[in-house]
Amino acid sequence: MWPYPKVIAHRGGGTLAPENTLAAMRCGQEHGFAAVEFDVMLSKDGVPVLMHDPEFGRTVVGSGRVADTLAADLQQLDAGKWFADNFKGEPVPLYADVVRFCRQHGIWMNVEIKPSPGAEEETGRVVAEQTQTLFADVAVVDALHLPLFSSFSFAALMAAKHAAPTIPRGFLMDKVTPDWKASLQELAAKALHTNHKHLTADTAREIKDAGYGLFCYTVNTPERATEILHWGVDAFCTDRLDLIPADF
Repeated sequence: MWPYPKVIAHRGGGTLAPENTLAAMRCGQEHGFAAVEFDVMLSKDGVPVLMHDPEFGRTVVGSGRVADTLAADLQQLDAGKWFADNFKGEPVPLYADVVRFCRQHGIWMNVEIKPSPGAEEETGRVVAEQTQTLFADVAVVDALHLPLFSSFSFAALMAAKHAAPTIPRGFLMDKVTPDWKASLQELAAKALHTNHKHLTADTAREIKDAGYGLFCYTVNTPERATEILHWGVDAFCTDRLDLIPADF
């Protein structure tokens, strides 16, 4: 149920580059990672862009909201200076541009659908529709070359399922709740994604025995990575590309 890489670069480059930028994707690639995770939300004009926070201030300078800003204006914002001076001027990238980069370089993608509050269904639908267009040349059976959607938003993933049913889905849960299996069944999801801090060996075994892929975020020590892999976890993302190699 998990045909994808085992170790995934969190938000592109982890702690080594400004998150959710093309610079981060290049950083992950330079460190040997053939798989990345990143966040996608919609601009004011409904264009998918890479961004984690719905409001400016942490990774882009200034005040404002992604949902209130046109994509063309978002692309003019500096998404690199906060991280380091040598990344100054790194723009907020369009989702389509990141997909093209990753496909060109053979990088697999875990696309986290990260809707702004109130835009759950629209974000899921639009990201799914654009993804389907961007991967129109890929056969459905060729799973390794299709991205995997994930989201904490059940509504967003359900909208993605209806808009692009052939793009696989993984449901994100900070803590695995008792209704996890019913949620995955309704979403026709292939995997459960969860916070490794709350996962137990028994829960991992239950998920795997039910036939689902199991992915954890965000694992930053080799010791913890080894432990959860022994539990049956299929894959994890990491910020520490310097400590945990892609072939771990």
